[in-house]
Amino acid sequence: MLLAHIATLGSNSIHSAALWMFQEGAEIGWNPVALWHQMGILAKTVVVILFIMSAWSIGVMIDRWMAFNSARKQSRMFAPAVAGALREGKIEEAIRVAERHKKSHLAKVVTAGLQEFKAHGESDEIPGGDIEASKRALERAEAIVHAELKRGLGGLATIGSTAPFVGLLGTVVGIINAFQGISAQKATGLGAVAGGISEALVTTAVGLFVAIPAVMMFNYFTNKVEAFDVEMDNSSSELIDYFLKRRGAVRR
Repeated sequence: MLLAHIATLGSNSIHSAALWMFQEGAEIGWNPVALWHQMGILAKTVVVILFIMSAWSIGVMIDRWMAFNSARKQSRMFAPAVAGALREGKIEEAIRVAERHKKSHLAKVVTAGLQEFKAHGESDEIPGGDIEASKRALERAEAIVHAELKRGLGGLATIGSTAPFVGLLGTVVGIINAFQGISAQKATGLGAVAGGISEALVTTAVGLFVAIPAVMMFNYFTNKVEAFDVEMDNSSSELIDYFLKRRGAVRR
């Protein structure tokens, strides 16, 4: 008898739940177009803002990807060519090689040092002041190139950190609309809360869709910039060493 009573209660509960879920008017479309039409003005505004943020972040990703690839490829061609020119003591030739690789981060830095060194004039004696001036020029060039490499990454970080909160705003609005639907229709069925639920789900999903790639690519590009910084530091040190060796050779 007890088991039969429990089974009856379970059946009634399932029946009540089914009635609650499928009340009249609970027709819900879950395709993107239907979801869009079920959303309110504020939720639509949130989604539009998120798509603008997504488009901006994708643009930054493409721009940085192309810039970093070009810098890497041209630097691989530039390094051996300028090293050969410097071994032969051809400062002018080294500068021309650097100017032919304008997208190379190494070429931009090395060019600044060589031009500063050349601007002081070459004589039988190479004073230490010339080398110090070249060193300062290299440091300035490194700072400028570092800023160029990081262009857009701040915006990417901002999008990655704020997109979930923008989506959360839409989620809160959707929940409020769901409660308003219950209050207006005096019902608790799915039809009463369908619009609010769809708004909450869509805005949350879009917010995460925008934020996750932005955060991942920001970390990836930041690591790339740090690697480029190390390469520029090494190139600057090698160039200063070259100037010091050249001065020592002239004095002998």
